[in-house]
Amino acid sequence: MKNTRQVSAWMISSDKPIEQALREAGESGYDGMEPAFGEGELSPGITEGRCRQIRKAARDLGVSIESLATGVYWRQSLSDTRTSVREKAIAFTMEYLQVAKWLGVKVVLIVPGAVDVPFEPDARVVPYAHAWKLATDSIRRCLPVAATLGVTMAMENVWNFFLIDPIAMKTFIDQFHSPRVRAYFDVGNCVINGYPEHWIEILGKRINAVHVKGFKRQDGAGGLSGFTNDLTDGDINWQAVVKALKKIKFAGPITAELPPADTRAARRTAKTMMKIFAD
Repeated sequence: MKNTRQVSAWMISSDKPIEQALREAGESGYDGMEPAFGEGELSPGITEGRCRQIRKAARDLGVSIESLATGVYWRQSLSDTRTSVREKAIAFTMEYLQVAKWLGVKVVLIVPGAVDVPFEPDARVVPYAHAWKLATDSIRRCLPVAATLGVTMAMENVWNFFLIDPIAMKTFIDQFHSPRVRAYFDVGNCVINGYPEHWIEILGKRINAVHVKGFKRQDGAGGLSGFTNDLTDGDINWQAVVKALKKIKFAGPITAELPPADTRAARRTAKTMMKIFAD
């Protein structure tokens, strides 16, 4: 299994100049880096020319950029019941797709909606069926742009009380009948109530990108404190994960996304990651 092994910009620190972060990613032992759109310089309003400079810098450094992530959807949900907020999320997504195209990136992480955000006390609770309808409508609005640009919107399983089992995620994706709507599978996020190897088997070829992190179940499930700063510290059976990914012939990027934002920690994670996902 040959995959680009990336590091999340959040592990290097998204506050650093992008060229510096790319350099540190390469020096830390990664094949590539996943920038975060919506933070620092890489935010709405960035120009095509600047994106092309970043693309060239990555190429010159020998560092790939195969995917983009974002944290903006926690503030602007594609399933928000307020039309004004939802429209902002849709507009953001369309620009997100355009920036990805300028950077030469083929897949972007999408949080399609949320029933609730458990770590945001002021988050509004949206009934599941309503969240499904609004999220579906929003993705449909963005789909023509994704198709024209040739960029895939990959739905990530996150802690949003929405699409939190593989059958739901599969059903949500399949309704669009489009190769531009796929899955961004987070190995660690599903451990609170399931097994990543089961998700991989069910989602199969729908998976276009993978996030890896460590997670410990506590009292049967666990909370935010369950995430660890070491891939091997937790309840993930990495041998089963790798076997499942090989079975579906997964060829997309695998990106480490662990705390803290520290270059030394990123180097340690790179060594562990290379052992787990050896060529």
